[in-house]
Amino acid sequence: MIGAGPAGLTAALYAKRKGLTLAVIADSIGGQMSKTANIENYPGHEIIPGKQLALIMQEQIKQLGQDIVMDRVTGVERIGNRFRTTTATGKHFDSRTLIIATGAHWREIGVPGEKEFKNRGVSYCTTCDGPLFADMDVAVVGGANAAAESVLEMTHYATKVYMIVRSTLKADQILADRIMSSPKVTVLQGYTVEKITGTDFVEAIHIRSKAGEQKTLQVGGVFVEIGQDPNTDFLKGLVKTNDKGEIIIDEYCRTSVQGIYACGDVTDVPQKQVIVAAGEGAKAAMDVYTYLSTHR
Repeated sequence: MIGAGPAGLTAALYAKRKGLTLAVIADSIGGQMSKTANIENYPGHEIIPGKQLALIMQEQIKQLGQDIVMDRVTGVERIGNRFRTTTATGKHFDSRTLIIATGAHWREIGVPGEKEFKNRGVSYCTTCDGPLFADMDVAVVGGANAAAESVLEMTHYATKVYMIVRSTLKADQILADRIMSSPKVTVLQGYTVEKITGTDFVEAIHIRSKAGEQKTLQVGGVFVEIGQDPNTDFLKGLVKTNDKGEIIIDEYCRTSVQGIYACGDVTDVPQKQVIVAAGEGAKAAMDVYTYLSTHR
Protein backbone atom coordinates (compact mmCIF):
# COMPACT_ATOMS: atom_id res chain seq x y z
CA MET A 1 0.00 0.00 0.00
CA ILE A 2 1.53 3.30 -1.12
CA GLY A 3 0.48 6.47 0.66
CA ALA A 4 -0.72 7.37 4.15
CA GLY A 5 -3.29 10.11 3.64
CA PRO A 6 -6.96 9.55 4.51
CA ALA A 7 -7.36 7.07 1.63
CA GLY A 8 -4.24 5.05 2.43
CA LEU A 9 -4.77 5.02 6.20
CA THR A 10 -8.39 3.92 5.85
CA ALA A 11 -7.43 1.24 3.33
CA ALA A 12 -4.76 0.01 5.75
CA LEU A 13 -7.31 -0.13 8.58
CA TYR A 14 -9.77 -2.20 6.56
CA ALA A 15 -7.08 -4.47 5.10
CA LYS A 16 -5.60 -5.15 8.52
CA ARG A 17 -9.00 -5.91 10.02
CA LYS A 18 -9.56 -8.38 7.16
CA GLY A 19 -6.40 -10.21 8.24
CA LEU A 20 -4.34 -9.32 5.19
CA THR A 21 -0.55 -9.14 5.34
CA LEU A 22 0.47 -5.73 4.11
CA ALA A 23 3.19 -3.11 3.99
CA VAL A 24 2.24 0.56 4.14
CA ILE A 25 4.86 2.80 2.54
CA ALA A 26 4.69 6.60 2.69
CA ASP A 27 7.02 9.58 2.88
CA SER A 28 4.62 11.51 5.14
CA ILE A 29 1.55 10.92 7.28
CA GLY A 30 -1.79 12.52 6.49
CA GLY A 31 -1.13 13.95 3.03
CA GLN A 32 -2.92 17.23 2.31
CA MET A 33 -5.20 16.53 5.26
CA SER A 34 -2.34 17.12 7.70
CA LYS A 35 -1.67 20.52 6.10
CA THR A 36 -5.23 21.71 6.66
CA ALA A 37 -5.54 23.87 9.75
CA ASN A 38 -9.06 22.81 10.72
CA ILE A 39 -11.53 20.36 9.19
CA GLU A 40 -15.17 21.14 9.91
CA ASN A 41 -16.97 18.69 7.62
CA TYR A 42 -15.68 15.29 8.76
CA PRO A 43 -18.50 13.28 10.40
CA GLY A 44 -18.07 12.76 14.11
CA HIS A 45 -15.95 15.88 14.61
CA GLU A 46 -17.45 19.34 14.82
CA ILE A 47 -14.01 20.79 14.18
CA ILE A 48 -10.63 19.05 14.22
CA PRO A 49 -7.13 20.04 13.04
CA GLY A 50 -6.12 18.04 9.98
CA LYS A 51 -2.88 16.91 11.59
CA GLN A 52 -4.77 15.60 14.62
CA LEU A 53 -7.19 13.62 12.46
CA ALA A 54 -4.22 12.09 10.63
CA LEU A 55 -2.63 11.06 13.93
CA ILE A 56 -5.91 9.48 15.11
CA MET A 57 -6.09 7.43 11.89
CA GLN A 58 -2.44 6.43 12.23
CA GLU A 59 -2.98 5.36 15.83
CA GLN A 60 -5.92 3.17 14.79
CA ILE A 61 -3.78 1.04 12.49
CA LYS A 62 -0.91 1.05 14.98
CA GLN A 63 -3.26 -0.45 17.56
CA LEU A 64 -3.81 -3.30 15.10
CA GLY A 65 -0.05 -3.90 14.92
CA GLN A 66 0.53 -2.21 11.56
CA ASP A 67 3.58 0.03 11.19
CA ILE A 68 4.25 2.49 8.38
CA VAL A 69 7.48 2.30 6.42
CA MET A 70 8.64 5.90 6.15
CA ASP A 71 10.21 5.98 2.70
CA ARG A 72 9.52 7.37 -0.78
CA VAL A 73 8.43 5.00 -3.53
CA THR A 74 10.45 5.51 -6.70
CA GLY A 75 9.07 2.77 -8.93
CA VAL A 76 6.65 -0.11 -9.39
CA GLU A 77 7.09 -2.95 -11.87
CA ARG A 78 5.11 -6.03 -12.75
CA ILE A 79 7.00 -9.31 -12.44
CA GLY A 80 4.84 -12.20 -13.58
CA ASN A 81 1.62 -12.04 -11.56
CA ARG A 82 3.23 -10.05 -8.74
CA PHE A 83 4.35 -6.46 -8.24
CA ARG A 84 7.67 -5.14 -7.00
CA THR A 85 7.71 -1.74 -5.27
CA THR A 86 11.09 0.00 -4.96
CA THR A 87 11.88 2.85 -2.57
CA ALA A 88 14.41 5.67 -2.47
CA THR A 89 16.49 3.81 0.12
CA GLY A 90 16.76 0.73 -2.09
CA LYS A 91 14.16 -1.44 -0.36
CA HIS A 92 12.02 -3.84 -2.41
CA PHE A 93 8.51 -5.03 -1.54
CA ASP A 94 6.92 -7.88 -3.50
CA SER A 95 3.14 -8.24 -3.35
CA ARG A 96 0.20 -9.91 -5.01
CA THR A 97 -1.81 -6.70 -5.01
CA LEU A 98 -1.12 -3.00 -4.75
CA ILE A 99 -3.19 -0.08 -3.50
CA ILE A 100 -2.02 3.33 -4.71
CA ALA A 101 -3.15 6.18 -2.46
CA THR A 102 -0.46 8.78 -3.09
CA GLY A 103 -2.82 11.72 -3.37
CA ALA A 104 -2.14 14.94 -5.22
CA HIS A 105 -0.57 18.31 -4.62
CA TRP A 106 -2.20 21.68 -5.18
CA ARG A 107 -0.68 23.85 -7.87
CA GLU A 108 0.74 27.01 -6.37
CA ILE A 109 0.90 30.47 -7.89
CA GLY A 110 4.54 30.74 -6.87
CA VAL A 111 4.53 34.37 -5.70
CA PRO A 112 5.96 36.05 -2.60
CA GLY A 113 3.70 35.66 0.42
CA GLU A 114 1.92 32.51 -0.77
CA LYS A 115 3.89 30.06 1.37
CA GLU A 116 4.25 32.51 4.26
CA PHE A 117 0.48 32.95 4.60
CA LYS A 118 -0.60 29.38 3.92
CA ASN A 119 -3.29 28.54 6.49
CA ARG A 120 -3.15 32.19 7.56
CA GLY A 121 -5.38 33.50 4.81
CA VAL A 122 -4.11 31.52 1.83
CA SER A 123 -6.18 28.40 1.18
CA TYR A 124 -6.59 25.84 -1.58
CA CYS A 125 -10.05 24.58 -0.63
CA THR A 126 -13.19 26.69 -0.26
CA THR A 127 -15.21 23.66 0.81
CA CYS A 128 -12.79 23.15 3.71
CA ASP A 129 -12.12 26.75 4.74
CA GLY A 130 -14.82 28.94 3.20
CA PRO A 131 -16.88 29.48 6.39
CA LEU A 132 -13.78 30.81 8.17
CA PHE A 133 -13.92 33.90 5.94
CA ALA A 134 -17.48 34.94 6.67
CA ASP A 135 -18.13 38.68 6.24
CA MET A 136 -14.70 39.29 4.70
CA ASP A 137 -13.56 40.39 1.26
CA VAL A 138 -11.72 37.54 -0.45
CA ALA A 139 -10.00 36.75 -3.75
CA VAL A 140 -10.20 33.56 -5.80
CA VAL A 141 -7.36 32.96 -8.25
CA GLY A 142 -8.23 30.89 -11.34
CA GLY A 143 -10.52 30.93 -14.34
CA ALA A 144 -11.79 27.39 -14.91
CA ASN A 145 -14.69 25.45 -13.37
CA ALA A 146 -13.00 24.78 -10.03
CA ALA A 147 -12.37 28.48 -9.52
CA ALA A 148 -15.88 29.38 -10.66
CA GLU A 149 -17.44 26.94 -8.22
CA SER A 150 -15.27 28.36 -5.44
CA VAL A 151 -16.36 31.90 -6.28
CA LEU A 152 -20.02 30.93 -6.15
CA GLU A 153 -19.51 29.05 -2.89
CA MET A 154 -17.79 32.05 -1.31
CA THR A 155 -20.73 34.33 -2.19
CA HIS A 156 -22.58 32.54 0.63
CA TYR A 157 -19.98 33.66 3.18
CA ALA A 158 -17.94 36.62 1.97
CA THR A 159 -18.95 40.24 1.63
CA LYS A 160 -17.07 40.68 -1.64
CA VAL A 161 -15.40 38.13 -3.95
CA TYR A 162 -12.74 39.11 -6.48
CA MET A 163 -12.11 36.54 -9.20
CA ILE A 164 -8.61 36.98 -10.64
CA VAL A 165 -8.26 35.37 -14.06
CA ARG A 166 -4.92 35.26 -15.85
CA SER A 167 -6.42 35.23 -19.35
CA THR A 168 -10.16 34.81 -19.89
CA LEU A 169 -12.91 33.10 -17.94
CA LYS A 170 -13.02 29.48 -19.14
CA ALA A 171 -15.72 28.09 -16.85
CA ASP A 172 -18.86 26.46 -18.22
CA GLN A 173 -21.35 29.04 -19.46
CA ILE A 174 -23.91 28.34 -16.76
CA LEU A 175 -21.29 29.02 -14.07
CA ALA A 176 -20.00 32.09 -15.87
CA ASP A 177 -23.52 33.50 -16.13
CA ARG A 178 -24.15 33.03 -12.42
CA ILE A 179 -20.85 34.72 -11.58
CA MET A 180 -21.49 37.69 -13.83
CA SER A 181 -24.96 38.19 -12.40
CA SER A 182 -23.84 38.14 -8.77
CA PRO A 183 -23.57 41.60 -7.16
CA LYS A 184 -20.94 40.26 -4.79
CA VAL A 185 -18.47 39.23 -7.50
CA THR A 186 -15.97 41.30 -9.45
CA VAL A 187 -14.19 39.44 -12.25
CA LEU A 188 -10.74 40.75 -13.16
CA GLN A 189 -9.67 39.14 -16.43
CA GLY A 190 -6.17 39.43 -17.82
CA TYR A 191 -4.53 39.91 -14.41
CA THR A 192 -1.72 37.98 -12.78
CA VAL A 193 -0.86 37.86 -9.09
CA GLU A 194 2.40 39.56 -8.10
CA LYS A 195 2.41 39.04 -4.34
CA ILE A 196 0.32 38.49 -1.23
CA THR A 197 0.96 40.68 1.80
CA GLY A 198 -0.11 41.07 5.39
CA THR A 199 1.17 41.03 8.96
CA ASP A 200 -0.03 38.02 10.92
CA PHE A 201 -2.68 37.15 8.33
CA VAL A 202 -3.40 38.06 4.70
CA GLU A 203 -4.38 41.68 4.26
CA ALA A 204 -3.95 42.30 0.52
CA ILE A 205 -3.28 40.73 -2.84
CA HIS A 206 -1.34 42.68 -5.50
CA ILE A 207 -2.15 42.07 -9.17
CA ARG A 208 -0.99 43.41 -12.54
CA SER A 209 -2.80 43.52 -15.89
CA LYS A 210 -1.25 42.63 -19.23
CA ALA A 211 -1.10 46.35 -19.95
CA GLY A 212 0.91 46.92 -16.78
CA GLU A 213 -1.86 48.36 -14.61
CA GLN A 214 -1.35 47.50 -10.95
CA LYS A 215 -4.09 46.98 -8.39
CA THR A 216 -4.01 46.26 -4.67
CA LEU A 217 -7.08 44.49 -3.34
CA GLN A 218 -7.69 44.59 0.40
CA VAL A 219 -8.76 41.04 1.22
CA GLY A 220 -8.68 38.78 4.24
CA GLY A 221 -8.37 35.56 2.25
CA VAL A 222 -6.91 34.24 -1.01
CA PHE A 223 -8.20 30.98 -2.47
CA VAL A 224 -5.88 29.44 -5.06
CA GLU A 225 -7.93 27.37 -7.51
CA ILE A 226 -5.65 26.63 -10.44
CA GLY A 227 -5.90 22.85 -10.16
CA GLN A 228 -3.86 20.05 -8.68
CA ASP A 229 -1.51 17.38 -9.98
CA PRO A 230 -1.69 13.71 -8.94
CA ASN A 231 1.41 12.10 -7.46
CA THR A 232 1.92 9.41 -10.10
CA ASP A 233 5.41 10.00 -11.50
CA PHE A 234 6.75 6.77 -9.98
CA LEU A 235 4.25 4.64 -11.95
CA LYS A 236 5.81 5.46 -15.33
CA GLY A 237 2.73 4.53 -17.34
CA LEU A 238 1.99 1.25 -15.56
CA VAL A 239 -1.74 2.00 -15.31
CA LYS A 240 -4.08 4.06 -17.46
CA THR A 241 -4.55 7.72 -16.55
CA ASN A 242 -6.74 10.52 -17.86
CA ASP A 243 -5.56 13.76 -19.46
CA LYS A 244 -4.90 15.21 -15.99
CA GLY A 245 -2.64 12.32 -15.06
CA GLU A 246 -5.18 10.92 -12.59
CA ILE A 247 -5.48 7.13 -12.34
CA ILE A 248 -8.66 5.86 -13.98
CA ILE A 249 -10.61 3.52 -11.70
CA ASP A 250 -13.95 1.73 -11.73
CA GLU A 251 -16.57 1.64 -8.97
CA TYR A 252 -14.47 -0.93 -7.07
CA CYS A 253 -11.29 1.21 -7.24
CA ARG A 254 -9.75 -1.22 -9.75
CA THR A 255 -7.28 0.20 -12.28
CA SER A 256 -6.52 -1.01 -15.81
CA VAL A 257 -4.07 -3.58 -14.39
CA GLN A 258 -5.52 -6.57 -12.55
CA GLY A 259 -4.37 -6.55 -8.94
CA ILE A 260 -3.62 -2.83 -8.81
CA TYR A 261 -6.11 -0.57 -7.05
CA ALA A 262 -6.14 3.18 -6.48
CA CYS A 263 -8.09 5.47 -4.18
CA GLY A 264 -8.30 9.08 -3.07
CA ASP A 265 -7.09 12.23 -4.78
CA VAL A 266 -4.69 10.34 -7.07
CA THR A 267 -7.69 8.98 -8.99
CA ASP A 268 -10.22 10.44 -11.41
CA VAL A 269 -12.92 10.58 -8.72
CA PRO A 270 -13.91 14.27 -8.99
CA GLN A 271 -14.65 15.13 -5.36
CA LYS A 272 -11.33 15.81 -3.64
CA GLN A 273 -12.43 15.64 -0.01
CA VAL A 274 -11.12 13.83 3.07
CA ILE A 275 -14.35 11.92 3.61
CA VAL A 276 -14.48 10.83 -0.04
CA ALA A 277 -10.85 9.66 0.04
CA ALA A 278 -11.49 7.68 3.22
CA GLY A 279 -14.54 6.02 1.70
CA GLU A 280 -12.64 5.11 -1.45
CA GLY A 281 -9.85 3.64 0.68
CA ALA A 282 -12.35 1.37 2.44
CA LYS A 283 -13.79 0.27 -0.91
CA ALA A 284 -10.35 -0.51 -2.31
CA ALA A 285 -9.30 -2.62 0.67
CA MET A 286 -12.53 -4.60 0.70
CA ASP A 287 -12.25 -5.44 -2.98
CA VAL A 288 -8.59 -6.39 -2.55
CA TYR A 289 -9.73 -8.87 0.10
CA THR A 290 -12.30 -10.30 -2.33
CA TYR A 291 -9.70 -10.48 -5.10
CA LEU A 292 -7.14 -12.28 -2.93
CA SER A 293 -9.81 -14.66 -1.63
CA THR A 294 -10.82 -15.72 -5.14
CA HIS A 295 -7.47 -15.63 -6.98
CA ARG A 296 -4.87 -18.16 -5.91
